[in-house]
Amino acid sequence: MSATQRMMVSGRVQGVGYRNWTIWTANALGVTGWVRNVQDGRVEIMASGDDQALGALVEACREGPALARVDDIEVQAVGEIRLKGFNKRLGV
Repeated sequence: MSATQRMMVSGRVQGVGYRNWTIWTANALGVTGWVRNVQDGRVEIMASGDDQALGALVEACREGPALARVDDIEVQAVGEIRLKGFNKRLGV
């Protein structure tokens, strides 16, 4: 079953390669979507995939790349949105 989740990741997640790491991780898991920096210092992720792959992405994002420090991840189900590939978007 395919679903879409919006994740807001807080901590030291900007300027540490978190977005590129997310793209690599999502592609490895077969998840589609996008990632971007948010003005308040968080990273926003919109991800679509099967429940198992999304769960694995959330767990991986709790750790992030070596230089990151993840304090919290807010996860919100947003229904099913068809997304292609996984890419980086400009921040807001």
